Amino acid sequence: MAIPASRVDEGAADARLGLTNPSLYRPGDLATPREQGCRGATDARLGLTNPSLCRRGIWQSPAGWIYSGVLYNCSYRTERVAIMKQLHITGFVFIFMLTLTAYAQEGPSLPAGLEDKDDGPSLPSGLGSDEGPSLPSGMGSDPAPSLPGGLKDDSAPSLPAGLGSGEDKSAPAESAHPVWYSVTGFLESRGCLRTQSDPYEKDASAGEIRFQWEFETRHNEMTFRIRPDFLYDPVMDDHDIDLEEGRGFIDLREASVSLSPLDFADVKIGRQILTWGTGDMLFINDMFPKDWQSFFIGRDDEYLKAPSDAVKVSLFSDIVNFDLVYTPKFDADRSPCGKRLSYYNQSLGRRAGDDAVVRTDKPDRWFRDDELAARIYRNFHGIEFAAYAYMGYWKGPAGMNPDTGKALFPELNVYGASVRGQIASGIANLELGCYDSHEDKDGTDMFIDNSQFRILLGYERDLPEITRDFKAGMQYYVEHIKDYEQYEENLPPGAKPADENRHVITFRLTKQMMNQNLMLSLFTYYSPTDADVYLRPNVQYKIDDNWTAIAGGNTFTGKDDHTFFAQFEKNSNVYAGLRYGF
Repeated sequence: MAIPASRVDEGAADARLGLTNPSLYRPGDLATPREQGCRGATDARLGLTNPSLCRRGIWQSPAGWIYSGVLYNCSYRTERVAIMKQLHITGFVFIFMLTLTAYAQEGPSLPAGLEDKDDGPSLPSGLGSDEGPSLPSGMGSDPAPSLPGGLKDDSAPSLPAGLGSGEDKSAPAESAHPVWYSVTGFLESRGCLRTQSDPYEKDASAGEIRFQWEFETRHNEMTFRIRPDFLYDPVMDDHDIDLEEGRGFIDLREASVSLSPLDFADVKIGRQILTWGTGDMLFINDMFPKDWQSFFIGRDDEYLKAPSDAVKVSLFSDIVNFDLVYTPKFDADRSPCGKRLSYYNQSLGRRAGDDAVVRTDKPDRWFRDDELAARIYRNFHGIEFAAYAYMGYWKGPAGMNPDTGKALFPELNVYGASVRGQIASGIANLELGCYDSHEDKDGTDMFIDNSQFRILLGYERDLPEITRDFKAGMQYYVEHIKDYEQYEENLPPGAKPADENRHVITFRLTKQMMNQNLMLSLFTYYSPTDADVYLRPNVQYKIDDNWTAIAGGNTFTGKDDHTFFAQFEKNSNVYAGLRYGF
């Protein structure tokens, strides 16, 4: 668990959200807000596997608006020059990718003998003339062949498939040449506007134009895939490329090679999106990086998962299946750290903006600051059982260096299990996780998060008795602080302790209408211990095979300004977007 607000002054981290140390820092006695950054503790109380959210701490965001092709109006000439340079580069890349896409859609050149001709490909012997196909022996004369009894004399003999009408059926079959590559992607414009005035932020939390281009090619047992996102968002003042943080005009989502060296083994190497576990927007044993900033500012749900630079080996057998993931350099969560979202700063006694940007000391040495995750699973009579293990670091800051004031990522081991199967026409899941805070095993270090125990119980099912295409789901999550007595004994005088157990309940409602072209959904987080709520309504309408309109919102509210969700109340927003997919 994490260290509550009471330990803020000593810089302890709290993981109250349950998101595996959500990086929600409680602010402490900062020498200067910008220099000290997040002196407080992280919170992972939501069970979302460390959302890297600075608990009651240090998030903020300069914001800007670009929507429907309206470009951001820069205040200074230097900014205009930089932005125009980025636009020129981005425009060139867009044109280049679109040109490749157009070329790719034409299909590869055909083998010899199959080149396009006005009269189509050559037909088999006997089918190349106007006389029609050659007939079997005894049926080549003008008189009609003798027919079996019961058939009229004017009935013609049945022809091979595709030759039964006068229409041109000379197009070659699709299997004549296998497709060895594919190109897909989308172009999207999306804007996110705050619903409340925030004196520390701009009116918009996002306003972006995004182009995703995915190329995949296969050769024998090897598959290569690359999927970059090209992005322009004037809300961000820093447009330098940082692939680890996903900043700049390029976010490389995937660049991997997959192969099957053995019949029972698959290997995937490179940048890839990894996920496992049973939770819905709640993660216990999924220790792969998340992008919580994207999640809260209105981007598509797929961007909650950040990419990992890793090697994944999968082994399959009739007894059990095994996954092993090795990450040679630590991949942290993409944490909101004062660039987008405002937050409640206890040292200032108010919400704050970029006057308190989080500074971190992240492990970043190749093959030394590495991670190892493993999963063993099997499906037995329709029920999936799994066991998990992880050795690495808290995915978001879970401690503080009292000498430098920088947030730390202490060592962490996680052991867990899950079971999922059908119960009463629905799907139920149970997941457990033990978080071993390796650098604070006794819970006596006020600068390191305590060990925790987490449990998640969920159930979802279709409800046709209420209405067609309607689904409901519910989850109940509890996070327990281990060594709670030691934790309380080491609290600074006057500090308010965190709850020993934090409870979170989630609800998901999904309804499809208009031949499933319209989808309405609502996802809700509610914490009875903190008395705060986070709502995520979303509407998607599929206009046609290519165009999709999107709208939704992120609403935070609660009793006290300093609680986990309520501190982001000023960041509540609505968003809308239009996507063209190909």
